[in-house]
Amino acid sequence: MPARTTGARSSALSSARSSAASSASSSASGRDARSGAGNGTKASGGVQSLDRAFAILETIADAGGVISLSQLASGTNLPLPTIHRLVRTLVDLGYVRQEPSRQYALGPRLIRLGETTSRRLATWARPHLSAVVAELGESVNLAMLDGDQVVYVGQVMPSQNSMRMFTEVGRRVDPHTTAVGKAILASCDDDVIRGLLSRTGMASRTEHSITTPDEFIAEIERTRSRGYALDNEEQELGVRCVAVAVPGDSRLAISMSGPLTRMSDSNVEKAVRPLRAAAEAVAAELHTRD
Repeated sequence: MPARTTGARSSALSSARSSAASSASSSASGRDARSGAGNGTKASGGVQSLDRAFAILETIADAGGVISLSQLASGTNLPLPTIHRLVRTLVDLGYVRQEPSRQYALGPRLIRLGETTSRRLATWARPHLSAVVAELGESVNLAMLDGDQVVYVGQVMPSQNSMRMFTEVGRRVDPHTTAVGKAILASCDDDVIRGLLSRTGMASRTEHSITTPDEFIAEIERTRSRGYALDNEEQELGVRCVAVAVPGDSRLAISMSGPLTRMSDSNVEKAVRPLRAAAEAVAAELHTRD
């Protein structure tokens, strides 16, 4: 997990949903969660055209932010004429843009929605992050998988330690070198993970970074087995991090990071219970506000 010493900026999440919990899901599970948006039905009490429009936005996001019409048809199970009509409306509104390649990408008007959602999410989560900091005395972060990258949307730091880990809120990093990225990806199918890795390129941040898909899938298997993820100096030398995913399909994770000298195996194991409690509390917050 990145430890930063200066600066902060707001996150520009390309999230279309007004709730962060419903803004992200994998392509397959997202179609299930949308209650048949692609097969001619609509969510109970919902509006079919809106349900389908969000299905399109989420499918574009799941593809890394850029997608072809044929991929949209496959990902949403919507007829091509319907996709043409809805995409044209989304383009006119600025929520989707057409690339020179004639593929479609998420549009700039989503940035403001994402920024606002990010700020609200950090506000809702802060009391739960603070509870973990009070118990463990280390920096605690909230992060979200946005497209193919992890973006940090909240942090609470302790006051008592002279050496504190500062992660710039709004900073975006590739998931494969972070504990939060591993925790989130552990819920995805291996082929989805491999697709993401092929797009990001698996750049090495330190000598400890995992840089091959097979090695990363093996690490994801270990993460699934133990129920939490680790970053062992993979993002920054001298820094260790432990993370758990927020339950549900939110693509959120909460982590604790600290200097290697304080992040012993026993302290990491001690952190798992309060991190899980905070993750469950954030999930409950999102469900209540959804």
